[in-house]
Amino acid sequence: MVKPTLLVMAAGLGSRYGGMKQLDPIGLEGETMMDYSIFDARRAGFGRVVFVIRKQIEQAFLETLGTHYAKRIQVDCVFQEMDNLTEGHKVPAERVKPWGTTHAILMATGVIHEPFAVINADDFYGPESFQLLARHLSAGGDDYAMVGYVLRNTLSEFGSVARGVCHVSADGYLETIEELKQIEPDGGHAKNTDAEGNVKRLTADEVVSMNMWGFTPRVFGQLKVHFERFLDEYSGDLKAECYIPSTVNALLGAGEARVKVLRSTDSWFGVTYREDRPRAVDSIRKLVAGGYYPRRLWHD
Repeated sequence: MVKPTLLVMAAGLGSRYGGMKQLDPIGLEGETMMDYSIFDARRAGFGRVVFVIRKQIEQAFLETLGTHYAKRIQVDCVFQEMDNLTEGHKVPAERVKPWGTTHAILMATGVIHEPFAVINADDFYGPESFQLLARHLSAGGDDYAMVGYVLRNTLSEFGSVARGVCHVSADGYLETIEELKQIEPDGGHAKNTDAEGNVKRLTADEVVSMNMWGFTPRVFGQLKVHFERFLDEYSGDLKAECYIPSTVNALLGAGEARVKVLRSTDSWFGVTYREDRPRAVDSIRKLVAGGYYPRRLWHD
């Protein structure tokens, strides 16, 4: 049986956080958020990790993290650079923002040939989530997968967040996914404010995507087609990004994919803002105290 691969998107700029949060120590012994994801992935049965990074952080990344990962699991890196586009498209001279998560996953084309999961480098997903995805990917079949979380458990107290709010069928498949970019707590509920200032009230019990996906290599061709369409329409917009939830939504609408929603009871937390960090540190400390993780993940 071929073990699934884990694709870790670690090329983000961290502009709202104010630094390279991919490498920020969160654990009791200096572990990063990625350390906990790799730890959970290994014990769930993943056999390889592919990191999507930028060339300018390659040395710091490999010196900080690459050595102890490589001792335990096969490691490869691919690079997400703005000028890595399909033929006929060019980067606007003024653009500094990356092209988004669809583009990040595309960078692994030709590198991953087996079923694989996708996660963000700076998010904590929990052990059950990796186990659910590992079982789904190892079972074979053509269906993709998404781990779903409860919206209220993913919000930040320190600013708005973007979330893919999901509609799920009675038999557990994703029907549509709506990318909302300005969600914040609102009492015991939540609200989203769009670019025109219109407010949409949310219960906060909605199922949301936290960019934890399961795919087969077939997806690379589909992503390429969608990303080229995105570039045709938005390449002149200096801030437009092609998000993977929007791409998956397009595949669903065209009947080109089926996505099983794997509901996890794990807690999710991330570090979108610098102010989120103390909560993340405290959450890890509680998980260690509860016996979910050893105090030191890696013993080099």
